[in-house]
Parts: sequence; C-alpha cells; structure tokens
Amino acid sequence: MNAFNRIILLIVALLLLVVPVLLLLVCFGVIPSDVVAQYTGYRALIGALDGFSASALTTGARVVIAVIGVLVALIALLLLLRELTFGRRVSRSTVMDDTPGRETVITANAVKTLAESAAREVGAESPSVSLASDEPSYDVFTGIRVPPSENYTELAARARENIRRVLEDQGVPVKDVEVTVRGTAS
Repeated sequence: MNAFNRIILLIVALLLLVVPVLLLLVCFGVIPSDVVAQYTGYRALIGALDGFSASALTTGARVVIAVIGVLVALIALLLLLRELTFGRRVSRSTVMDDTPGRETVITANAVKTLAESAAREVGAESPSVSLASDEPSYDVFTGIRVPPSENYTELAARARENIRRVLEDQGVPVKDVEVTVRGTAS
C-alpha cells in the first residue's frame, strides 16, 4: 500500500474515533456545544444535540446505540493498528532482481515458508519465523523445538546456517538470522 493510501486510511480511522467521542462529550455536557459549534461550523447538528437527553431514550435504543458505537470504535482501532506499525518493520515484499525484463519480487510469507522449511530440513520441529526488514534485507527470527535426542546448540547452529544458506541460494537478501530454542518437542 502506498503512502497516500495509508494517510487516507489513517485520516478515516481517526475520524471514526474522534467524531463519535466528540458527539458523546457534547451529548453528556462535558464540552459546551457553543465551543464545538464555534470550531466546526455545524450549528444545526449541535443545536439538535443540545436538546438531546439520554434519559429520553428507551433501553433498546440505548443498547443499539452502544453496540453501534463499540463496533465503530473497534473498526477504527483495527484500521489504526493496521496502519501504525509498532516494533519491527516488516515489508510485505522485497525486490530480488530489478533488471528490466527480469524483475523478481518475493513476499514476506514466501521468505517465512523458506526459513521454516530450512529449519525442518536439519531436524528442528515446529519452527515459527518472524521477519524484520531493514531495507533491502531481512532479519530472520526463528523459534524451534528440539527433539529429545538432539543437542540444543548443535541443532540451533545447523538451523541458523541452513536458513541463511537456503535464503541466500534463493537470492533473498538476509542481514541476520537468529534461532531460539523454545524447548523439546513432545
């Protein structure tokens, strides 16, 4: 998704959060309606809200309004959290070859699958991979379980080297590979 689309999505998500909260604050008298009307220019809407009383609503109407409000807030939070990345930055795809006529792109899911397969190839069980991206290369974080008969350090070292080898053989730019042993396999 390009930057313009992300900005538009962030604005929509913020509006989905701010507008209902502002309306609720006006309805319950926390913010005077004159102040909101002064800054927004929506005098007719604010005038209608001035006469609003929460006690005038039936219980069913209150429940419906509450459910709709919660759904709008959850959708807005989902949109915000989807667009705001916390922690490691992961690119959705990486250009492996940009030669005209031979452009090749690999997705992050394909890189994860390659790394998991490379770890299984050397005997690791239940590998799980997460990626971080420092353009243009990946940091690969792999968690594995070790069969009871294996040596933890040897298997982790073999998995690390095999993951690096497989990804580099496929032309995937790799900055670092980290393997963490999560315990023994059952």
